[in-house]
Amino acid sequence: MDVDAAVFDVFGTLTDWRSSVADELAGVGKRVGLRADWPAVADAWRRRYRPVLGRVLDGELSWRPLDDLHRLALDEVLDEGLTEVSTEHGRDALGEAERDELVRAWHRLRSWPDAAPGLELLHNTPVVTATLSNGGVGLLARLAKQAGLRFDCVLSAELARSYKPDPEVYLMAARLLEVEPRRLLMVACHPDDLEAAAKAGLRTAYIPRPLEWGPDADPVDPPAGVDLVADDVIDLARALGSHG
Repeated sequence: MDVDAAVFDVFGTLTDWRSSVADELAGVGKRVGLRADWPAVADAWRRRYRPVLGRVLDGELSWRPLDDLHRLALDEVLDEGLTEVSTEHGRDALGEAERDELVRAWHRLRSWPDAAPGLELLHNTPVVTATLSNGGVGLLARLAKQAGLRFDCVLSAELARSYKPDPEVYLMAARLLEVEPRRLLMVACHPDDLEAAAKAGLRTAYIPRPLEWGPDADPVDPPAGVDLVADDVIDLARALGSHG
């Protein structure tokens, strides 16, 4: 595929948010004596992600960093969803400090095994690579550093003061990378992200992540009209010209 740059979704596409967040929830819960089905709590937290972004895009909420939106969603989940507890304070055992720590878990997500080596292969091609996530610049920079994910540039919806799937986010990336939208490839495991990118004029590549929502999740089909389907980031790098 003939493109000048590739931008990557991060939560799910490059990182295993579910097991990472569930492990951090379990660690904090154990420390304060709180029991719950932590993978289910992680799922419930993530399911509030798109609705809360929608409230910003619809104008119900003013724009704010994703950390703030993650905290809002976490408070809703913890206040509504925990029923099995082992401390006299129950869910209140997760105070301000613990909740802030859990929000920062999204800065420490583990990457899928193919992500780092695939990005290294892409680094040896002419294709410029960058993030294009709803996570903030600081979040993405810390996540990439701790996970060993090598990008040429860190871009975030934060720079457009909006969130995907707003077309301005995708067009902002093209402008900042100084490439035409049709020469910019959006890489994601989420069909709605790719469909929005295509409507903005970008090329699209789908990478399946069948374990994103755990081993019992229903399979996700590639979106109609996607330009490329790759098995993983290594396969994507080879399709874009890597000989590794």
